[in-house]
Amino acid sequence: MPTLAIAQTSPAAAPRAAVPTAAQAAEGEKLRRLFEESNEAALRRNPIEAISRGDLRYADRLGDYYTRAYDEAERQALVDDLNALRKVDRSKLGAVDRIAYDVFESDRARDLKAFDPALRRISDVLPINHFRGFQTFYPEFASGQGAAPFKTTEDYDNNLKRNAQYAALVDRMIVRAREGMAQGIMPPRLVVQNVIGQLDNLLAPSVEESLFYEPVTKFPDAVRAADRTRLTAAYAKQVRDVLNPAHQRLRAFLQQEYLPEARDTIGTSALPGGAAYYDYLIESNTTLPLKAEEVHQLGLREVARILAEMEKQKDRAGFQGSLPQFFQHLRTDARFQPKSAEEIAAGYAEIGKKVDARVREQFALIPETPLDIRPVPAFREKTAAAGSYQSGTPDGSRPGIFYYNTYDLANRYLWGMETLYLHEAVPGHHFQISLAQENESLPAFMRFGGNTAFVEGWGLYAETLYPELGVETDPYQRMGGLNDEMLRAMRLVVDTGIHAKGWTREQAIRYMIDNSPMPESDATAEVERYIAIPGQALAYKIGQLTMLRLKADAKQKLGAKFDPRGFHATLLDTGALPMPVLERKVADWIASQR
Repeated sequence: MPTLAIAQTSPAAAPRAAVPTAAQAAEGEKLRRLFEESNEAALRRNPIEAISRGDLRYADRLGDYYTRAYDEAERQALVDDLNALRKVDRSKLGAVDRIAYDVFESDRARDLKAFDPALRRISDVLPINHFRGFQTFYPEFASGQGAAPFKTTEDYDNNLKRNAQYAALVDRMIVRAREGMAQGIMPPRLVVQNVIGQLDNLLAPSVEESLFYEPVTKFPDAVRAADRTRLTAAYAKQVRDVLNPAHQRLRAFLQQEYLPEARDTIGTSALPGGAAYYDYLIESNTTLPLKAEEVHQLGLREVARILAEMEKQKDRAGFQGSLPQFFQHLRTDARFQPKSAEEIAAGYAEIGKKVDARVREQFALIPETPLDIRPVPAFREKTAAAGSYQSGTPDGSRPGIFYYNTYDLANRYLWGMETLYLHEAVPGHHFQISLAQENESLPAFMRFGGNTAFVEGWGLYAETLYPELGVETDPYQRMGGLNDEMLRAMRLVVDTGIHAKGWTREQAIRYMIDNSPMPESDATAEVERYIAIPGQALAYKIGQLTMLRLKADAKQKLGAKFDPRGFHATLLDTGALPMPVLERKVADWIASQR
């Protein structure tokens, strides 16, 4: 249900770029041609990205993923882009174009590092886990509930073609995994077990209840009766004879061949060359050349600080007992547990209204893209996070979606709802992603691309705006906010503990339970996420701390001249920037305000 009812701000409220000189305009045009050519080539190689943006020129294709030809085309594109960029004179560009230049250069150089043969030796042969792998998102993508459109007969036929390519892709995943087996590069056993569980969920329904069959259960008026009959038969046949067999082949391989050879260790450093690979993953996700030990120590300091804040909220709530006892109280008191999925839905609708009433005090830029709030689809709710966000399309034809998880209601807590809404919806991911996509003056890679440190750092930064947005006013909701912040701080400790310091799964779970009110089921899911996708979880806190430091610096230097609406526009009006580029941009903004 749509909840964001705020109209787009007037153009006068938005920042305006200076009029470029003739030299700047000429060099800027050369830069934009490079961006356009690079983007066009990338969409041809990655049709699924084009579809997600609402571009249907290549909608009958999925992409040649997990092939050597695809990998080489991606690597060569990065080399070509950097060579072309060096022919542009950065000194002759205007301010916004210089930012675009820096982002393009930073992103391409960082992505090119991933093609180092020592790193590809690992990444190429680990094609699947329970967080990243086509089986985690493609079934929903093809179901009519995701990004793929089902408005015309052609849309339905294109989906049939993509589904056939998906089945072939599943077989290529098996080939890549077998290569890893031969080299002794394997995922942890629990990761393989979790993927088998996902496949069981996809295979359990009948043909007519399959996600892949769902599009033909609700045809739009534009599809004629004869086509409906033909498509219904074609979809049933494809599910029965193509898609289910592909998933059955993958499951059989995982269960019979892969699982017996999977490793019992969980850290990346246990792999041949794994320590260097983890160093790369830290930089790739944070956009900063950090080392595991400094990230680990930063996490320990943040955990200690947040524990002190939690003590204050415990006292404010009038709880008589220790902080661990307060954690247990938050986990077990029935008044904090939702009684139904409907109660959660109604709660988020109410939170949305409360935030909408205050958001203009902090933001001059408001997205036009509407926001929907929906439960996580049943097939992936067991392994999904408590909340997530799926972007809409720039033209507004598909809304942004905030997904909340209703799996295991006894371990969902009402005190965590306000902070989750701030992070995933408004002013978190929905604002950041939608404003970038809607800004047609930006090149496509800045409108639709980004990096985890900025995107997730912004989501966590958005949680810190709770006082200004009128939420987390009682100690329990504030504990929810601190619990979410603690989660991101513990990630710095636990992720590096697992992948650089030899921590066990049980040690990591215990650390998270001891330092927060998280239930064991959530702590377990979190730890298994870090095991599956090393380094990704570090980006949240690193990005947030960078933004908070920049805000503190702006406040200190500008004093009474500091305007949060201008600061937030500076952060958001050029898409997701690497941290070093963001620092330079904010420094320039501070200088302009002074």
